[in-house]
Amino acid sequence: MEHHESWFTAILNKATGLHIPDLVAMSILVVLIGAVFVMWLKPRLSVERPGGTQQVMEWLITNPLGAGIRDVLDQNIHHHPEKYVAAVGSVALFVLLCNLISVIPGLTSPTGTLAGPLACALVTFLYFNAQGFRQHGAGGYMKHFAGPGGPIGWALILPVEIISATARILSLTVRPWANMFSSELIYFIFLGLLLRPTALVWENFPVLSPLVGVFTATIPVLFIGLHLFVAVVQAFVFTLLPAVYIGMAVAEEH
Repeated sequence: MEHHESWFTAILNKATGLHIPDLVAMSILVVLIGAVFVMWLKPRLSVERPGGTQQVMEWLITNPLGAGIRDVLDQNIHHHPEKYVAAVGSVALFVLLCNLISVIPGLTSPTGTLAGPLACALVTFLYFNAQGFRQHGAGGYMKHFAGPGGPIGWALILPVEIISATARILSLTVRPWANMFSSELIYFIFLGLLLRPTALVWENFPVLSPLVGVFTATIPVLFIGLHLFVAVVQAFVFTLLPAVYIGMAVAEEH
């Protein structure tokens, strides 16, 4: 699917006189939206009378389903999981906003191209390895990769473990990109399939035009709902996998 420049990117390039790639421009827009939302919400936070928006955000942190950011960290990290809420939550919410922004007409999702999820995957990869080095020291963390056994066992296991750890970048990159790309592609394919039959009915059977119009308007809405579901699921995956990787990196017993 061809990736078109969004109207925000066109405005930004015209205002700055630069040639900013669509991925970068949309990522900037996502960060701005997140920052404005936080500045709007912060003075409205209340312990006694929490508003609806505050309750939704608290539900993202922890909820009865055990699917909140803090819940996932508690399930996978056994020592001080609260230390990682800010880092994991920031990446997860960034991915969520990137996934959702393409719902706005004329805007594209940064996670709809490989470079967007790859950047998030690299940040996550560097972070959980940094936490592993911080927890165990360089020598102790490398022993985690080497595993039990003597020098011969280490020589066999260490390369495999390093490749396995590095492959996590690929896993974190491909999952959101493939799902978001396929979600948008399916939407445009079915939208294109609807256009020609709808036009034929309107031309040849005017009496059926209202019924066809309702049907044509309903189908895209259903696919937008599917897209929203995929966006939330992929953001959850980008919460779960980093939590698992951090838990493995900082675990006391290897």
